[in-house]
Amino acid sequence: MKQLALSMLRTPSRVAGAGVGVRSLATKAGGTTKLFINGEFVESQASEWIDVRNPATQEVVTRVPRSTQKELDEAAHSAELAFKSWRRTSILTRQRKMLDLQHAIRGNMDRLAHSIVAEQGKVLGDARGDVLRGLQVVESMAGITEYLLGHKLEVSADMDTYTVREPLGVVAGICPFNFPAMIPLWMFPVALATGNTCLLKPSERDPGAAMMLAELCRDVGIPDGVLNVVHGSHETVDFLTGDPRVRAVSFVGGDKAGKHIYERATSHGKRCQANLGAKNHAVVLADADRDHAINAIVGAAFGAAGQRCMALSVAVFVGEAGDWIPEIVERARRLRVDGGLEEGADLGPMISPQALQRASELIQSAADEGATVLLDGRGVQVPKYPNGNFLGPTVIDGATSAMQCYQQEIFGPVLTCVRVASLDEALALVNSNRYGNGASVFTQSGSSARRFQSEVEAGQVGINVPIPVPLPMFSFTGNKGSFLGDTNFYGRAGVSFYTQLKTVTSHWRRQAGVAEGAAVHMPTHT
Repeated sequence: MKQLALSMLRTPSRVAGAGVGVRSLATKAGGTTKLFINGEFVESQASEWIDVRNPATQEVVTRVPRSTQKELDEAAHSAELAFKSWRRTSILTRQRKMLDLQHAIRGNMDRLAHSIVAEQGKVLGDARGDVLRGLQVVESMAGITEYLLGHKLEVSADMDTYTVREPLGVVAGICPFNFPAMIPLWMFPVALATGNTCLLKPSERDPGAAMMLAELCRDVGIPDGVLNVVHGSHETVDFLTGDPRVRAVSFVGGDKAGKHIYERATSHGKRCQANLGAKNHAVVLADADRDHAINAIVGAAFGAAGQRCMALSVAVFVGEAGDWIPEIVERARRLRVDGGLEEGADLGPMISPQALQRASELIQSAADEGATVLLDGRGVQVPKYPNGNFLGPTVIDGATSAMQCYQQEIFGPVLTCVRVASLDEALALVNSNRYGNGASVFTQSGSSARRFQSEVEAGQVGINVPIPVPLPMFSFTGNKGSFLGDTNFYGRAGVSFYTQLKTVTSHWRRQAGVAEGAAVHMPTHT
């Protein structure tokens, strides 16, 4: 089993609807996704399975097991045993593994991307971007030697105090469907580089990319048990958040699941970082570069079929900037909705019929509550894929903050437009929203931009940038209702999350053997 070829992780077949003879992680109907425990790909003994369907065709790509209690225990035990040796592995060795892993991922980027297209539905270019943004985190972990530097100070004669960062132990990552490669790569490379071992649960909707990443970890020599991959739904989540062997939990996903995971993990004494929902705003001032602002809004609102936690879902037009909305509609109308591997496709299907139905109902609610649906993507026809979960770009005008289309995260290719009279009004609107992932302003005024960045209550701010997600030398810094926890993902914050500080005070006397009386008062180190 150690020599299992990458293409044998699951039975290979042509990607449904690809139009080309691509071999990928997709399976024939009835194929199964394995567990990855102690360096082995293991066929689950589960009695219940979850169908993974290609969102463009409804073809069953694979079946994912609801891991048994025994399998979860074996994975946790493997991680616990591996931690004893992995934590003592030199930092240079761990750094070398990150360098090898980034090279392996880069060499398999297209295969990872094709898996994402088949299971998640993204267009191929966006799927490659999914892999690339995760790869950047791995590359940043090649600098783990810098991240783990401590501090040292001679605090008294012959006495030094210094700090070291030590790993926690076994940690868990619980991933969403919308970034099958990037989000796992936010988690386990940081955990492993800092000396932890990891239990990873990919989304049961699209686990293929995570399984390929596990294989690549094994190929580059990351030891058995350091990374384990388990599957399932609520029962698996409850195991990871409750088992005493797990010291910390990372989660990205929706509000309901995130709040449950955070509350359960912290009630069991674990660290937890949880990225939740979002409602990201772009404030457009009339002095903005019109063409740049319109293109940026269209790309950020409709890319990935709007299934991004940083999707730009609300555009706030100040004054005369509202006159640009018809042009946004026309550019959005020209976007091509199609299968992810079709040439020229701009956005693919939504993840499931249920997601499509929910987004469609929120569009209807906007019309019912008095907004105007200027561009309605419901019922879009994609002839080659009649069974796909397709929703075309949709633009809603005249929305208010009281409407459902504004209050709820639609998580689809829907742009809600709000008109206000001033920057004051725009800031008040953004700041009254319960979410705080990101907000952007489009302007050519330095003073307006400076005021916006200073006063807006969002963790990630863009100035003429529609999706201001920072690169991994920084950290993902959503706040307010978009985040639960004290320490954010990747970068220095991520390293802090997966490590604990230890201070050491040492006293090496220059005049050994000189008799001193015992001191019973509080030491002052003077």
